[in-house]
Amino acid sequence: MARDSQVGSSQVGSTRRRFIAAGTSVALGGMLAGCTGGGESSSAETETQAETETQTQTETTTGAESYSVSMSPVGTVEFDAVPENVFTVFPQYADMAVALGHGDAVNSVYVPKMSGTTMNHYYHHLDGVSFEWEGLSDPLNGGLTKELLFELDSDVHLADPAWVSTQENWDESDTEDIDSQVAPWFGNFYSGTQAAPPDGYQNYEYYDLWQLFGKVAEVFKERERYEALAAVHDDLVASIQEQLPPEDERPTAVRATLSGDGESFYTYHLNKPGYWLADTRPLGANDAFAEQDWSNLWGTVDYETMLEADPDVILHLWGATPNYSMADTRASLKDHPVGSQLTAVKNDRVYASGMRYQGPIMNLFQIEMTAKQLYPDLFGEWPTYKDGEHYPEIPEGEQLFDREKVASIVAGN
Repeated sequence: MARDSQVGSSQVGSTRRRFIAAGTSVALGGMLAGCTGGGESSSAETETQAETETQTQTETTTGAESYSVSMSPVGTVEFDAVPENVFTVFPQYADMAVALGHGDAVNSVYVPKMSGTTMNHYYHHLDGVSFEWEGLSDPLNGGLTKELLFELDSDVHLADPAWVSTQENWDESDTEDIDSQVAPWFGNFYSGTQAAPPDGYQNYEYYDLWQLFGKVAEVFKERERYEALAAVHDDLVASIQEQLPPEDERPTAVRATLSGDGESFYTYHLNKPGYWLADTRPLGANDAFAEQDWSNLWGTVDYETMLEADPDVILHLWGATPNYSMADTRASLKDHPVGSQLTAVKNDRVYASGMRYQGPIMNLFQIEMTAKQLYPDLFGEWPTYKDGEHYPEIPEGEQLFDREKVASIVAGN
């Protein structure tokens, strides 16, 4: 299997791979370099970018079935057919596969019960859409292993080789072995917060969630589904943003998770670049910890620091997943001598939030959820959420996007 240069080197080359039909690969030329912003694109920007990507990155090669797609940091990857057996780690890629009508191709996902249950809590409102997570492998259970990837024998790995190379017992040569002996990598992890990639990936490019989704759509040859869902997203964001009050009249908020011992909080930004924030950044609330520059992808604060910031709203990350009880979380906050003084606690504005590992369908619901939690006077009250239940029923007149339209797109209509 030929290549111009190794993926991950300082001069990243393109690769061309055949993973279903037998044959020898030939190196392609030129990979995109540089960086893009992490903001969400408008409709016009999305359409323009889509046209450019289609013209420059999806090239017809030898044979009617062969096609190629480019993305940092993997370069240009050739496919002989649409992947039918797909490896994912984090659920944003599983959600993308579902959105494109290929959910049944997924063979693995991080904590299947948590990820799959959470996804289905949203899909419950989309007729005919579901994710069969039972029986899927958890790639991080006990640590990611090469043995599992050989066993799954996937057609594509929707994971970032730069991130994989940082896992225990992995390095760049291991990712190259999987790439050449099993199937190509096609993922981008560090766009989540636009954090620096590991050494050797100087030309790493950042994308927002919907740009990444567009890349994955090219892999599955589902451009029409992608464009239709991107239009729903753009309309949703535009309709919300045109109603937002001036910045100084918006609430202060934090996205946080109460630690297991109940004595501190893991905290995350609201408005920084990166697809981890694709459900909060478009809403423009005032981040109570905006000035904090955490060395990791998140920070840790104690109750006194939280009280000093004293946000109007606390968005409890993971609260809508089966891994947390919001009833217990609220009780812990109210029973704590400092937590009980928090404005968000006193005003009952501690809300269950979703997952940062969100794909396009999850993103639509989580934008709607967060808009109602931050701006109930504008977008309708957020209904009571009970632990373990589906995403709450929203009266049709208060829904911020059309469920029937999304379900129809996913179904391919």
